[in-house]
Amino acid sequence: MKTRTLGDLEVSAVGLGCMGLSQSYPPIPERKDGIELIRAAVEPGVTFFDTAQVYGPFANEDLVGEALEPVRDQVVVATKFGFDLTSGRGGLDSSPETIRRSVDASLERLRTETIDLLYQHRVDPTVPIEDVAGTVKELIEAGKVRHFGMSEAGVGNISRAHAVQPVTALQSEYSLWWREPEDEIIPTLEELGIGFVPFSPLGKGFLTGRIDDRTTFADGDFRNTIPRFSARAREANRPFVDLVQRIADRRGATAAQVALAWILTQRPWFVPIPGTTKLHRLEENIAAADVELTDDDLHEIEKAQVSAQGARYSEANQRMIDR
Repeated sequence: MKTRTLGDLEVSAVGLGCMGLSQSYPPIPERKDGIELIRAAVEPGVTFFDTAQVYGPFANEDLVGEALEPVRDQVVVATKFGFDLTSGRGGLDSSPETIRRSVDASLERLRTETIDLLYQHRVDPTVPIEDVAGTVKELIEAGKVRHFGMSEAGVGNISRAHAVQPVTALQSEYSLWWREPEDEIIPTLEELGIGFVPFSPLGKGFLTGRIDDRTTFADGDFRNTIPRFSARAREANRPFVDLVQRIADRRGATAAQVALAWILTQRPWFVPIPGTTKLHRLEENIAAADVELTDDDLHEIEKAQVSAQGARYSEANQRMIDR
């Protein structure tokens, strides 16, 4: 597996998003199967694993901690804080007290002494970002955290946080059917030397070509709440799949591999974290790092000028995005 750097943090060119092993995309695998899949990712060279306190809640950190404990010194573990998961009130919570308390709990669940990359999961508008960055800075000085990250943050908060504690990476949704970060976010990251970690790089599965307007999702599947996954929107968005499939056929690859390879061509400091619950899909995603797109392929993608139909989140989730 080739490697890339996020700031000064070296990771595999393709990481593994672990959320789906505990929530959002049923059927959820048995715990032993989730552990087996994570460990299977280590063998071919995946070193970057993404989890969060809210996944479960807590179950995903515990799963990742057990799976990676035997190889902890060989991998980079990223987790996130930023939600009130203990008082019963719910919602965003990035108060310094909550950050400190939740990090100690994450360390225990992850079976580690240090979190390699700690993200603020969503910007909390009630807490000055300088206080958040300052708290993480203290945790870094205490040896509990190595690097600071942010997720779905806007350029103003990224810059203000970076001035207090250098931000190693920003995690945001980015793919062929969600390119909004190109407008302001990516230029800011480039200027500040911050790495970029695209989540949902396969459009929550849509860009694989295995979902169409007739697909039904199980009860509890996150996609049932997303306007972009209505049957009408899926039918309207079919040109995205047709585009990547045409290129995949020429390259002897899959549509998923082309979608991931496209992200990897954008900047050398982009590291996508596709998730999966299936071993053969894991192998497929890892192999995308070796798919080489030509200038003609990239030009065809840009020339297509396809516009996605449907909002990418429900209104409630969209309100938590800092833009």
